[in-house]
Amino acid sequence: MDLQLKNKRILVTGATRGLGYATARALSLEGALVVINGRDQARVQTAVLKLSSETRTPIYGIDGDISDPSAIEKLVRGAADTLGGLDILICNAGGPPPGPFELFDDATWQKAIDLSFMSNVRLIKAALPFLRQSDSASVLTVTSYSVKQPIPNLVLSNSIRAATVGLTKSLALELGKDGIRFNSILPAWTETERVVELMAVRAKNNGSTVDAEIARQAQESSFGRMATPEEFANVAAFLVSPVASYLTGVMLPVDGGMLKGTF
Repeated sequence: MDLQLKNKRILVTGATRGLGYATARALSLEGALVVINGRDQARVQTAVLKLSSETRTPIYGIDGDISDPSAIEKLVRGAADTLGGLDILICNAGGPPPGPFELFDDATWQKAIDLSFMSNVRLIKAALPFLRQSDSASVLTVTSYSVKQPIPNLVLSNSIRAATVGLTKSLALELGKDGIRFNSILPAWTETERVVELMAVRAKNNGSTVDAEIARQAQESSFGRMATPEEFANVAAFLVSPVASYLTGVMLPVDGGMLKGTF
């Protein structure tokens, strides 16, 4: 199926590794014009070179910390200037640290809110003038299946990502009149660097190994394995594409059966 993404202008944040990187790759392979973002300039440039080589399509990079309000306007305007506008915004960021509720002070909560919630608010607000000029405007937020089924020892992520789902659904209803679609993907455990880091924390707490913790977590899937980043990226590419033009306000788990609820 042709996803009709050729020459669509797309900004993907948090894209130097993991889900963001895989999504940028999938979109570029479809012929989209992609700007990727990450905090570290050297990592951004490394990812740009690798993606360009893999996809044979020009990739652009802009560094900046999306938890910093002052970086958002520069990032979005830079992406729009580079691409000649914006059709699609994919809001992705690394998650807050693991730990129990009583471990975290107010400053840690605020830092997590800026990273995992307010970054979405600010990115979308900055991108709206450009998205309103597009005939295929789409926004995708990346959250977690934990908004439906909280994950032990991830109270920050469980709480704050739920706010992003509320934001996404609200904007789908409010801005549909402007022709802008808003959806979210709720990934479960996926083979990314962040997941390895979380499994390392579990391994330390449980006196086991990272491989043992990954294998244990994978058994919660109907398939007995975690997802690959490419499996997430394929869903993301479809959901933001013009082919999915009547889908908005969708909170789509990509979970391999790890989510046990019926809704």
